[in-house]
Amino acid sequence: MRILISNDDGVTAPGLAALYGALADYADCVVIAPDTDKSGAGSSLTLDRPLHPTTLGNGFISVNGTPTDCVHLGLNGLLPELPDMVVSGINLGANLGDDVLYSGTVAAALEGRFIGAPAFAFSLTSRQVDNLPTAAHIARRLVEAHARLNLPPRTVLNVNIPNLPLDQIRGIQLTRLGHRSRAAAPVKVVNPRGKEGYWISVVGEAEDGGPGTDFHAVMQGYVSITPLQLDRTFHAGLPSLEPWLEGLL
Repeated sequence: MRILISNDDGVTAPGLAALYGALADYADCVVIAPDTDKSGAGSSLTLDRPLHPTTLGNGFISVNGTPTDCVHLGLNGLLPELPDMVVSGINLGANLGDDVLYSGTVAAALEGRFIGAPAFAFSLTSRQVDNLPTAAHIARRLVEAHARLNLPPRTVLNVNIPNLPLDQIRGIQLTRLGHRSRAAAPVKVVNPRGKEGYWISVVGEAEDGGPGTDFHAVMQGYVSITPLQLDRTFHAGLPSLEPWLEGLL
């Protein structure tokens, strides 16, 4: 079995090393990851300059691009054979609710949808590394069990792991995405030459975070698994739009 591993924290991130370490003796793993932290890059592709893959001393391939760039290259000619699975992470920080719209971790997994097999996006709900072994253990167990999955093609499993020791994890829950409130206002800064700029501020708190959501599961000490698909069509809204269009042209 061949697994392509990527992330958005960068090729030297501890979460990437932990994920590779958890899977390296299970499958033939190749790592293609951004050369710097690309958190929040979403599904962006680099179209204004060439990408330059560089193989590092540990065998990981570093790319001067986004997480989506990395997986795109891996699936479209950089690797001699297509991988059987794409796995992304382990992200340091949660990817819950609306976060999946911006997450490079989730985007890397979504780019793996073209190979047909479900992809995994793993996130630890902390910026600290103390409980990375917990996340790595859970990632290994879930990937090992992939053969029992019965999901449509182009499905991604978004996995969020509480920042707890393994013996304090209460179990695994299947969840839906919750929703956040609006983010805090951008922080205005002025450089020494008087030019104004803005830092994007912290994400909003959970606005829809009750039972059944990914927010609620991790807060209760459970691993959250949310199946995602790319189709964002609001199918139920199509009939109500038909009268609106009548007579417009």
